[in-house]
Amino acid sequence: VIGLGNRGSDAARRLSTVPGVDVVAICDVRPACIAKTQERLRKNGKPAAREYEGEEGWRCLCAADDIDVVYIVTDWEKHAPMCVHAMNCGKHAFVEVPAGVTVEECWELVETAENCRVHCMMLENCNYGDTETLALNLCQSGALGEITHADCAYIHDLRSKCYMDPDEGGYWNYWRLRFNEKHKGNAYPTHGLGPVCWYMNINRGDRLDYLVSLESQQANDEHYAGEIFPEGSPDDWKRKVRLAMGDMNTTLVKTARGRSIMIQHDVSSPRPYTRLNTITGTKGILAEFPYRVGWEEKPGDGVHEFFDEKRAAAVREEFRHPYAKTAMEIAKKVGGHGGVDFMMDLRWAYCLQNGLPLDQDVYDLASWSTINELSERSVRNRSASVDIPDFTRGGWRNAKPLGIVDVDLKKLDTRRLDELKSADGGMRV
Repeated sequence: VIGLGNRGSDAARRLSTVPGVDVVAICDVRPACIAKTQERLRKNGKPAAREYEGEEGWRCLCAADDIDVVYIVTDWEKHAPMCVHAMNCGKHAFVEVPAGVTVEECWELVETAENCRVHCMMLENCNYGDTETLALNLCQSGALGEITHADCAYIHDLRSKCYMDPDEGGYWNYWRLRFNEKHKGNAYPTHGLGPVCWYMNINRGDRLDYLVSLESQQANDEHYAGEIFPEGSPDDWKRKVRLAMGDMNTTLVKTARGRSIMIQHDVSSPRPYTRLNTITGTKGILAEFPYRVGWEEKPGDGVHEFFDEKRAAAVREEFRHPYAKTAMEIAKKVGGHGGVDFMMDLRWAYCLQNGLPLDQDVYDLASWSTINELSERSVRNRSASVDIPDFTRGGWRNAKPLGIVDVDLKKLDTRRLDELKSADGGMRV
């Protein structure tokens, strides 16, 4: 595991609970983060991992012979270079979102994975949420009819986190604030887009074709900094930061098969968290935050109201995804964003251990992440249309849709998932 800050330290703890996975090496520039991670491994009954420190320690980690997977949880601009190096060292690379921040980086990730014949997967955990997998099952079953449109988003008030001192829990070296200082567009599209691409069989029968993007002015971040940090204080510099990124970005995507997707990004406004997660078809609709669902009883009836609470609960139970039935209760005990992190990790580990293709591949990684730069291009050019590269080079036309994915717990040593809670809320092994 490279990067042991806000997500990485808990990732190491969580990975140490996945059957058949051993965390053998960890890396960070901060000794305190390494020590914290070692303590979490110890509480899980695991041996200490080998330690790598310093700005270049991750290169030595990637070269180690006893590592199969390099799990990258650093700031965005380090994701692609670290993935490429790991793959060139013969390792599978698993990387936090977004995997690349430029189109060039996305192509490099695809070409390196192909040339080295290793897996490169983006760690898009939201694809494994209870409602996301429910929506996927509804789409695959045909309950919503032919899918035509989706709304998705990452709307999350991160003002305090972006300006917070890194030693107090903020982003290391204020990297997210610095990124927003330079860039426009949708910098974080994949939490909403990833599940939608599964619903629509993107790269498996359809593909993202082109986009247009528009965003509002910047107001909330700079207002926040002006109100929170006194003039003349040690944090006065934060008042003076001028961000390029607007408060709300709205990006519209057209697919090759004619579907449309709306993606929104807002990490500045004082409003409740949502990913929207709305999918509509010729028969009905599912929407989240809160969860609502409805479909026509017969053609032409329309959906003038969502199903009542009782029927919506019945739909959730009837169409709950098989993988959620198998593993979600275990996942919630292990933890990690309500269990979705463990659902994701358990599934990729199971796939590698059993010679199965991964649910998310390098082509998904590239096409979802490339929205980052392309949306910025559109915003800076008066919302002009921008083509989205076909990273599959036409392979999407013949690729099969994602099937009903699951794990066979009989093939796993589930004794490692005893119900003994560790001190920090995770499951002890």
